[in-house]
Amino acid sequence: MSDDLLIRPPREEEEDGQEWLTTFADLSMLLLVFFVLLYSMSTIDTEKFSKTFSSVTQAISGKLREISTSRISREEAGVLIDQALMRRQIVESQRKVFAEVKTLQTKKGVEGVVSANFEDGVITLRVPGDVLFLPGQVELTDRGKQVILVLRNFFIQHPDQQIKVLGYTDNTQPSGKGRFKDNWEISAMRAVNVLRQLLRMGIKSTRLTATGLADMNPIYPNTSPESRAKNRRVEFVLEKRVTGQ
Repeated sequence: MSDDLLIRPPREEEEDGQEWLTTFADLSMLLLVFFVLLYSMSTIDTEKFSKTFSSVTQAISGKLREISTSRISREEAGVLIDQALMRRQIVESQRKVFAEVKTLQTKKGVEGVVSANFEDGVITLRVPGDVLFLPGQVELTDRGKQVILVLRNFFIQHPDQQIKVLGYTDNTQPSGKGRFKDNWEISAMRAVNVLRQLLRMGIKSTRLTATGLADMNPIYPNTSPESRAKNRRVEFVLEKRVTGQ
């Protein structure tokens, strides 16, 4: 077969080989943000982290300069890093406040009454509803007011805490013959009356909210009188207020 009859495929142009840089830049930036998020949820030596952070930044900065655009810009990554570091500072600050809750739990009037939980920077103080109210009622008892007074003193010592008052009941519905139609109304009125008591005791209204959640989020199955009593409760959810937000 002669050379004239051979059909040669067109020669493909060589690719510049730079397409992978975009993917590499995205991956590098995501890894950087990921490690900073890990740092925000851990306890590490600040000096060691700073050195590691600088090393990673220097390692990828050369490649990042070759890319004019990226799915995650440097500015956006910086915002994410700042948010992660701020979140870590808030959690550490809240952990210190939670350490003081142990002292609160020994105060006269609330010993053996107030339980507490700390999760992801949020402090939850829990008081049994039967300590604060008579069965089926929404007005605070004298003992309930004493408990609220002790909590109020703790709240005054920590003015940076936003306070969410949450009222809960068990799953037993009112008979329908009384003042309240359902557990939503009971839980809401209990939360509101606790909020009003805190207002009378000097807590600023800007720090307070009140919500009734009826028999939602039970901490124990409603299968016995003891468990139902534990589900009847008022919770005080404390979250740190950040200036400027």
